[in-house]
Amino acid sequence: MFNFKSLLANPFAKMVHYRLQKEAKNAVKDQQSILNQLIKIGQRTVFGKDHGLDKVSDYASYKQAVPIRDYEGFKSYIELVKKGTPNVLWKGLPIYFAKTSGTTSGVKYIPITKDSISNHINGARNAILTYMATTGNTAFAGGRMMFLSGSPELERVGGIATGRLSGIVNHHIPAYLRKNQLPSFETNCIEEWEEKLEKVVEETLGKDMTLIGGIPPWMQMYFDSLVAKTGKPVKDLFPNLQLLVQGGVNFEPYKTKLFETIGKEIDTIELFPASEGFFAFQDRRNEPGLLLNTNSGIFYEFIPLAEVHNENPTRLSLGEVQLGEQYALIISSNAGLWGYSIGDTVKFISVDPYRIIVSGRVKHFISAFGEHVIGEEVEQALLKAATEMNVSVIEFTVAPFIAQGEGKSYHEWFIEFEKAPADLELFRQKLDTYLCEKNVYYKDLIDGKILEPLKISALQKNGFINYMRAQGKLGGQNKVPRLSNDRNIADDLTHYINK
Repeated sequence: MFNFKSLLANPFAKMVHYRLQKEAKNAVKDQQSILNQLIKIGQRTVFGKDHGLDKVSDYASYKQAVPIRDYEGFKSYIELVKKGTPNVLWKGLPIYFAKTSGTTSGVKYIPITKDSISNHINGARNAILTYMATTGNTAFAGGRMMFLSGSPELERVGGIATGRLSGIVNHHIPAYLRKNQLPSFETNCIEEWEEKLEKVVEETLGKDMTLIGGIPPWMQMYFDSLVAKTGKPVKDLFPNLQLLVQGGVNFEPYKTKLFETIGKEIDTIELFPASEGFFAFQDRRNEPGLLLNTNSGIFYEFIPLAEVHNENPTRLSLGEVQLGEQYALIISSNAGLWGYSIGDTVKFISVDPYRIIVSGRVKHFISAFGEHVIGEEVEQALLKAATEMNVSVIEFTVAPFIAQGEGKSYHEWFIEFEKAPADLELFRQKLDTYLCEKNVYYKDLIDGKILEPLKISALQKNGFINYMRAQGKLGGQNKVPRLSNDRNIADDLTHYINK
């Protein structure tokens, strides 16, 4: 499988890896330079004039001038851009809008500018090149590669090309890689997920697939479809498959099932992409933590999770963060986003260099009773209980049940098992114990008899798929939240409980 393309990849990968290592050592200095550059360009925009960026000289004055906002706070500026007004959030007009579904805001239009597009393109590229440089494995570059993505078909909004981020990025795949890329452009344009999946299976069977990327639950559906069609494990269909590139959700809950379906363990690379920017990637094989992308047009701020809903929370620059603390991630960027809360929470596991794990979503938590349980805690508790009892989980989500009248409230876990526990009650007890170990506030509520121990509602086979289909969210970048602080998802899932 080693070919000329693989041979050329090696020196390029080493060069990029060396540069990234050098940048990692200068992260704090680079961040200050980026902030200065953003302010210099931003002061000539509508946003900059509204916020007096011409009077901002340092990070302290920047915090005074620019408040923290989510998409709702930017909406009036985005609407101006959609009308074709230049120099609103950044110089000129964006070259794209990344279209993403919101909750409160409905459809969100995230600008991508001429200056910011390289952040999206080079982020994934650098992740793969770093893998090549650190492992010496370049052979897969000679095979066929596939990223399960949204449609590359773009519409025009205010004259600006608009579509899913993965579809936009698809247009920027270099010509030398496009020859190796699957599925075809026509198949990628299919909007209906199940129809698209069928075509992807058809196009990839019999091909020398070496790299597959996408969100884990949708990769699993693809692998399941391959096995169902052929009766063979994936490793027999793609004997040279060497690498999974994944992001969007924590990989750990999906890893066991994915590898079982493949028939062997293979290398993986975790990415942290979003419509707002490419933030981090796994730079060390088989080690936790993602290297923060600190020199790519994005200035980062961090709000301690306990203060995230405060009117004036503490805002920290990169050089001020502490190991092990939970932070809400805030960005200012050359896409024209200023003090923008992307909604993700992160935790630093290293500051030399700056490595993070993505611990959850700001809006995805349970604190119906003051416990503030986050995604990382439920995932780790489940993984520990499942490992001990040889249980395999396809998907899960957790919501509060608030008792009305008699009885006590509790957390309800909706779990679709691939391999159910032999003793469901023992599994439930272990899960509750491990969640108590992870979250002292939850433990206090259990010990104080304010909450009953958690309850498990086991879902039917394909329960989550059927739920997502009913919501019109099957496929693409859509995923089930791990946690909800209300019953909106939970009440819909009750239709899929295994009776």
